[in-house]
Amino acid sequence: MLSLIPTPIGNIGDISLRALELLGEADTLLCEDTRVTKKLIHILKERYNTPFKEDQEFISLHSHNEQAFIEKLSPEFFEQNVVYVSDAGMPGVSDPGQALVNYSLDNGIDFDVLPGANAVLTAFVASGFEETKMLFLGFLDHKGSSRAAGLQKALHNGYTTVLYESPHRIEKLLLELQSEAPQRKIFLAKELTKKYQTFLRGTASEALQKLNGNFRGEWVVVIEAAQAQADSAISEKDILSLDLPKKVQAKLISKITGENTKACYQRLLQL
Repeated sequence: MLSLIPTPIGNIGDISLRALELLGEADTLLCEDTRVTKKLIHILKERYNTPFKEDQEFISLHSHNEQAFIEKLSPEFFEQNVVYVSDAGMPGVSDPGQALVNYSLDNGIDFDVLPGANAVLTAFVASGFEETKMLFLGFLDHKGSSRAAGLQKALHNGYTTVLYESPHRIEKLLLELQSEAPQRKIFLAKELTKKYQTFLRGTASEALQKLNGNFRGEWVVVIEAAQAQADSAISEKDILSLDLPKKVQAKLISKITGENTKACYQRLLQL
C-alpha cells in the first residue's frame, strides 16, 4: 500500500490526524529529503506523543533520482506500508510524487492521497481575486525566451494565475510584471502559516515599494485574471485553428489579449 501524505507548509499544527496515523504505521518512508522528514517525525513524537515504529526505513526520493528509483521498483515493494512525503505541502505539486502514482496505476497497486496543506490553494484563496478559475504554472524558467513566453502565458490566459518564485528572483519577476502589466493587480504571500506570514496586494510597482528590497523567503505570486481574452468572442484557440502564418496569428492574438506581439510569436514557435 502506498500513501502520499502532505506535510505542513509552516505551522506544525496543520498536520492531520490521518497523516499522524499513517506516518506512525509506515514501514518505509520515501522522502524528498530524509533529514527534513526525520526532523518532522521527531517534532511530532515530542508534541503529540505519537507512537512510531522503531525500525522504520527512510529512503531518499527526489526529482534527481525519482526515475531511476522507479525503474528498479517491483510491485512486491508495496506489500508493506509505504508512504511518500515531500519537504512541505502536497506531493506532486512542484514536488515529486506523480511518477509513483503513475507506477501504482500501471501495476495495480493500492494507493491513497491524503488532502492537506498546500501553498497554491492557500495563496489563491487569500488573494481575494474573484475569478475562481485558476491556472498554476509553478516556477517560471530562470531566463531567456522560455521565461518571457511563460510570463506572457501567465499574464494573458484569462485565468487567475499562481506562480512560485524564489527570493533570488522575486525582484526580477516584479520588475517584469511592472514592465509588461503595470496596472495588473497581483497578490504576494510568503511564510504561509508561519509566525511572520506576509500578505501583500497591489500592482507590481506598489509591491516593490512596500518590500523596499526585502525579498527574503519563498514566494507565492497570484496574478489577477486579464479580462480581454475571457470576454472576446474569438479565442486564441480559434485563431490557432486557422491556416495562417504564425506571425499573423501572433498579431491577432495580441489584439484580443494585450500580449506583446513579439513575445506571443516566440511562444507560438514553442507550441
